[in-house]
Amino acid sequence: MIVLKVDMLVKPGMEERCRELMRAMEDHSRKEPGCLMYIGHQSTEDPRKFMFYEQYKDAAALEAHRNAPYFRQYVTGGLDTIMEHRSRDLYEPVEP
Repeated sequence: MIVLKVDMLVKPGMEERCRELMRAMEDHSRKEPGCLMYIGHQSTEDPRKFMFYEQYKDAAALEAHRNAPYFRQYVTGGLDTIMEHRSRDLYEPVEP
């Protein structure tokens, strides 16, 4: 399993648009065969801060997600246009 955490800071006034785009991504991404979990979050302390928590079966499943047409529509053509800053972190489970 592979985990991706994406932190985003959106431009002022773009909070509702961000929520709309994140919901669209959730709807599509959760149907991917390699997607184990896909949840968007909004900060309770700063309404401009958002985060995706994503789990995939493997790196190939994450790559398929990134190559999906809705990714280009809602992330590249949507979320990327309303962000001031984004960071991505990949994680693997700590094995015994």
